[in-house]
Amino acid sequence: MQRDFVRRIDTTPSRTRRLHIDLPLITLLAILCTIGLVVLASASGEKIVYLHRQIVFMLAGLAAMITAAQFPLRFWERWTIAFYCFGVLLLLLVLWIGVGAKGAQRWLDLGFIRIQPSELMKLSVPMMVASFFHHRAIPPTFGEVLIALGITAIPTLLIVVQPDLGTSILILSSGLFALFLAGIGKRYIIGAISLAIVATPLAWNYLLHDYQRQRVLTLFDPESDALGSGWNIIQSQTAIGSGGLTGKGWGEGTQSQLDFLPESHTDFIIAVMAEEFGLIGVVVLLSVYLLLVARIGFIAASAASIFGKLVAGSMALTLFVYVFVNMGMVAGILPVVGVPLPFISYGGTALLSMMFGFGIVMAISTDQAKN
Repeated sequence: MQRDFVRRIDTTPSRTRRLHIDLPLITLLAILCTIGLVVLASASGEKIVYLHRQIVFMLAGLAAMITAAQFPLRFWERWTIAFYCFGVLLLLLVLWIGVGAKGAQRWLDLGFIRIQPSELMKLSVPMMVASFFHHRAIPPTFGEVLIALGITAIPTLLIVVQPDLGTSILILSSGLFALFLAGIGKRYIIGAISLAIVATPLAWNYLLHDYQRQRVLTLFDPESDALGSGWNIIQSQTAIGSGGLTGKGWGEGTQSQLDFLPESHTDFIIAVMAEEFGLIGVVVLLSVYLLLVARIGFIAASAASIFGKLVAGSMALTLFVYVFVNMGMVAGILPVVGVPLPFISYGGTALLSMMFGFGIVMAISTDQAKN
């Protein structure tokens, strides 16, 4: 069934192709957005303003996605370096004039809206790596690998300084995914793993902040600080477990409705869904995500250019990691790192950048259809 779905490109009406719309992709996104609004309507409780804003963000994201799909793929490849440099500039501005919250300086206040530039880099970093390899032979040479790592490291380090360790790891991963798909040799992968193992003690002692180390320690024993750093994990696990197979029903979750669950409309929204819709609801959501990853993977495999293959492939892998990290931290098997659940959690910049990225994926899909 999944294979038939992801191959519907062959039977997509010609009108959607002329509009540069990938019907299976946009259908799956519409399903995810609908699920997100339903869960957010319950998670936001009396703060209905979150739901109204999310609807506006989704409509703006849809417009951005369709607009991005109208430009030929060669346009995006040509202007990727400008997109990347603009994102790095915004990150530098965050360090200079950015506004903060909860001990982190991550946003730029434009007066009418706040934007989080790090969200833009989740797209521009793999695009920049893909653009670098577009006119080069693959697998890459050692020098080319170093340049690609430099492209990835610059925004990653700027985001670490904010500090935002979770987002920096995801951006690092997105760049490494593009590098991996470019066909780097096994020796590079083994060397990177070995270096990461050696660097772990140094990162623990000199890179991580006290609260970040505490989050890791809390992962292994949440009860050691049940009213402090362990509160989020304990309450989310309680919500997930109390949902059972079918859940308590929409709007009937006690953990979220009684405000026991922090960040219920953002990072921990999957706990709300698990409590109200149970295991069945979570499995349905995961199935949609897997279909979406499979569809993007199919587009990557069918792409006619190296740039298209690397961008779409890294987008598929990055989406998978986003979902895994968010659900893992909410379930208590990964440290809490502040990663939203794509298309479900409340958030403007993250949603807009993700949908804009999928617009480029649709441009890749229609580009390969024309070749």
